[in-house]
Amino acid sequence: MQRRFLFVALFIMAVFVGNCKSAVSEIISPKTISPSVDTDSLQLKVLQLNVWQEGTMLNGGFDAIADVIIQSKADVVTLSEVRNYNGTKFNERIISALKVKGANFYSFYDNNVSILSKFQIASFTAGMYSGNFDKIILQPSKEVRIAVYSVHIDYTHYACYLPRGYDGVTWKKLPAPITDVNAILQQNIDSKRDEAINAFVADAAEEQKKGSIIIMGGDFNEPSHLDWTEATKNLFDHNGTVVPWHNSITLQNKGYKDAYRVKYPDPVKYPGFTWAAFNANAELSKLVWAPDADERDRIDFIYYNDDKRITLQNIIVVGPSACIVRGSGFEDRTLSDPLLKPNGIWPSDHKGLLATFKITKK
Repeated sequence: MQRRFLFVALFIMAVFVGNCKSAVSEIISPKTISPSVDTDSLQLKVLQLNVWQEGTMLNGGFDAIADVIIQSKADVVTLSEVRNYNGTKFNERIISALKVKGANFYSFYDNNVSILSKFQIASFTAGMYSGNFDKIILQPSKEVRIAVYSVHIDYTHYACYLPRGYDGVTWKKLPAPITDVNAILQQNIDSKRDEAINAFVADAAEEQKKGSIIIMGGDFNEPSHLDWTEATKNLFDHNGTVVPWHNSITLQNKGYKDAYRVKYPDPVKYPGFTWAAFNANAELSKLVWAPDADERDRIDFIYYNDDKRITLQNIIVVGPSACIVRGSGFEDRTLSDPLLKPNGIWPSDHKGLLATFKITKK
């Protein structure tokens, strides 16, 4: 049974504007949350999920998002690809759908990214760095302050397709794979991902000055240098390349831990692929971007800061077992990644991640 801090009071919900470039209209605040008691430690389950255009890309997709959240038993959910289509408010819709299924969450209005929390939100900041990320503050006790970020950054200049023989800007097949690491990194840095991650690092540094524990979940649209190594250079169509991807190195150098690689450091046995998921309920043409290549990569992440108060207990991949390889679904039974398969429809073209943390006061 999960253990949580006992809330001593309701917290004032305030809008913080720092680094914002868009306004937020409201917070949605259910009044029925009743955390369990444990005054010394908190178990926090965090789900990262790309909701693939709010579940609109397949029949039943929106309801499936709610089902997956319920199945995961997550306390906090970081979401990517929130669009608020047709003047709707995704936060209100998903909160209502979850409530019907017996789960109460807090959230707020934002675009591109969103965060859901079973815990009361002390404050939130939306639209950060042109909508690339947002933030909530959870304060389950006087001693503990947690800053949770949801990140979704530039999908263009997808440079990990270059050694696979496809351009990461036009998505067209190249005459031959590009294996010059400098050329790969040049296309990568031409994206806006590094600027967004630098903005996150700057904001999170201010949060750490306030004593915050940092947790971040997101769809980076960029792999990790911990995956493109000597051990994997001849696997997964890396075509002999060892690539020091910019943003994973930045986060590592700033003291952030890649939760999946903390638990599973071997990228051969545990590649942890989150892209591209094979979704049996979706049209195959919507899932395939590089039809003659092995598209598998780990581009969705959960990070946390190097703080003795937070310990990773477990992390698993969430989603279907198969990925897209050479234009079709492929299930690789040689891999050992732990997987939570959906009970019903899978709503995304990505797989998700579910991390379990223990948080203490000291």
